[in-house]
Amino acid sequence: MASDERTRVVIADDHAILRSGLRMLLNAQPDIVVVGEAETAEEAVVLDAKLKPDVVLMDLTLPSLPDSPTTAPSGLEAIRRIKASRPEALVLALTMHDDEGYLRAVLEAGGAGYVLKRAADTELLSASRAVRQGGTYLHPDHARLLLGGAPSTPATEPVVDDSFEQLSPREQQVLRLIAQGHTSQQVADMLCLSVKTVETYKSRLMAKLDLAGRAALVRYALQRGLMDEQE
Repeated sequence: MASDERTRVVIADDHAILRSGLRMLLNAQPDIVVVGEAETAEEAVVLDAKLKPDVVLMDLTLPSLPDSPTTAPSGLEAIRRIKASRPEALVLALTMHDDEGYLRAVLEAGGAGYVLKRAADTELLSASRAVRQGGTYLHPDHARLLLGGAPSTPATEPVVDDSFEQLSPREQQVLRLIAQGHTSQQVADMLCLSVKTVETYKSRLMAKLDLAGRAALVRYALQRGLMDEQE
């Protein structure tokens, strides 16, 4: 796909680790490219006006906008301001709040979709592509809530994924650091290990988790919420 046909994305989130993981995940796709990052609501509004991206991924709990006339979460106010200045803008809310009130507020503010951070690895790519094609992205359970139905429930209890707990403490450290974008040399320096030892830990943990490649490792870390954890 030609570079000018790719979906241009701005990520607005105040966690550098999460931004790094999302950037890696999105840039690994042939049809998506991250063109900017913001860590405050004000930066998100400015970047949207400057870069005019196809999609803005907006965290709802960013540091506040100055002179905000409302007490709403700053991400919501940023969505309103972006839509007011650029009505064609497409903003996807990226949030940890699985809440009908937030969902309705995002849509009322002009948001094009609602993606939970814990599901970012599976939903974010689909959501970005869907809104770029002119649609609105909602998880089926969220759509049912808006229509007055009950969320779907699994027929059986979900299987608890304890794969992370099967890793040794050192393997968990290496996993987090690699998922955050550090090279093996950087991880070795940070943990006072040799590069060969880091590579051994990396190979061992990826085998235990049945992962292949850095992108898969980042998706796993996002799914487990490891990218939100601050060292």
